[in-house]
Amino acid sequence: MTRIAFIGLGNMGGGMAANQARAGHEVLAFDLSAAALQKAVAAGCAAAGSAAAAVKDAEAVITMLPAGQHVRAVYHDEIAPNARPGCLMIDCSTIDVESARVVGESMGKLGFRFADAPVSGGTAGADAGTLAFMVGCAEPDFPDMEALIGPMARTVIRAGDHGAGQAAKICNNMVLGASMIAVCEAFALAEKLGLDPERFFDIASKSSGQCWSLTSYCPWPGPVPAAPSNRGYEGGFATAMMLKDLKLAQEAAARAGAATPLGAQAEGLYALFDRLGGGGKDFSAIIELFRGKPPV
Repeated sequence: MTRIAFIGLGNMGGGMAANQARAGHEVLAFDLSAAALQKAVAAGCAAAGSAAAAVKDAEAVITMLPAGQHVRAVYHDEIAPNARPGCLMIDCSTIDVESARVVGESMGKLGFRFADAPVSGGTAGADAGTLAFMVGCAEPDFPDMEALIGPMARTVIRAGDHGAGQAAKICNNMVLGASMIAVCEAFALAEKLGLDPERFFDIASKSSGQCWSLTSYCPWPGPVPAAPSNRGYEGGFATAMMLKDLKLAQEAAARAGAATPLGAQAEGLYALFDRLGGGGKDFSAIIELFRGKPPV
């Protein structure tokens, strides 16, 4: 049994912390939301009064926080001053590459082992323990990172050194965001042309248009029963979160001098959908924009 401090119990972190508790680990959990903390306690975690209290005497720390500034502040102000020497630290937030590198380097100088390990798989994956983790850490540290991540994961891949996990995440989600737009446009066009959408799915899913956004997360209700399209686009991966990841990708591209015109266009379209009221809907709900039925 490992004593784990888990900080950040939102839509993703709550399920992840619960899976660590189910695996038999002692989980000291903290979140600013009392409701989120109570839910974690019901799932087998113990409540801590602060991030600093959670990490005291912990063998490992896992964080799932909103943005880079939160990760920098929590690690520098709460975790590092209170963690015991040699503590294993994993940040699963999706943040900018530079923040991940800065935190990783600073924690390393203080004698801690750190990994940036953003995830893919949404809230369903967080609850089921089937997330994919993209890990940025020193190579000798990876076996211990992988073992700690295990109860939360279906796949754990080392992308490279500090910051590489974040780089992999934003590149992956840029592909996801752009491919979903293409699939949604195709369904909207098929509808306008009088082609039955489910027949179009049957054809495209077995042809060169096949992709994850089509066959695993279909934006048209019906063909993929588990997709958010079958529950009014509720749950899943919110448009606002996709927009956040695409902004991170564009910021990284600007710093690196990389040309990402499709990524930029995707960011603009999700930003429009967000402004029209779709920020809380699953990102596949952008199909309604192309059908001329944006949220009110």
